[in-house]
Amino acid sequence: MDWSPIIISMKTAFASICVTFFFGMALGELVFCMKNKKLKMVLDGIFTLPLVLPPTVAGFLLLYLFGIRRPIGKFLMEHFLIKIAFSWEATVLAAVLISFPLMYRAARGAFEQVDENLLYAGRTLGMSEWDIFWKVQLPSAKPGIVSGTVLAFARGLGEFGATAMIAGNISGKTRTLPLAVYAAVASGDMHEAAKYVAVLIGFSFFVVVLMNYFAARQTSEKGHS
Repeated sequence: MDWSPIIISMKTAFASICVTFFFGMALGELVFCMKNKKLKMVLDGIFTLPLVLPPTVAGFLLLYLFGIRRPIGKFLMEHFLIKIAFSWEATVLAAVLISFPLMYRAARGAFEQVDENLLYAGRTLGMSEWDIFWKVQLPSAKPGIVSGTVLAFARGLGEFGATAMIAGNISGKTRTLPLAVYAAVASGDMHEAAKYVAVLIGFSFFVVVLMNYFAARQTSEKGHS
């Protein structure tokens, strides 16, 4: 079995979750704290949109922006000699776009579940909003955030449609596990495809177990509080 799709998928998933985690947390907190309800609805719709769009549509939009003759792609190539389309970086870009809504919604939902009385108590004690976030809000929202992180990581690992559009299916370079399954089936090698499928199923099962663990832990913590 060719191990490169597994290595590429893991590298892509780890790189994408590093971006998705911080952006999801920051924008989840931003929307949660926003007072303007109309703007809040608009931003929430924009941040959630990749979750409901077909991945191929998201991939087309990425290709339209980052293609070598397209606005951002042309600028990066001419000024920095950076080619995004059909590179490993494109697999990360696709994974970030598709997995971001999961992290964002998990973070926002976790922040909304934090007892507001804890936040008010922090302000009464003279804590800054920054300290309240790190010492009160984030620890209270930790189980939900961790679950969102695990789910977003798994989604980035399993991304197919957007990756195929913006990164292609280049063996040893952009061929991730889902693309390897497709390529093996297309070539008639069902045995090879089954190996990759087994890896994906095993990892997906592990993710479900982690999700259930953190959900049970969150319920237990609420029961003891």
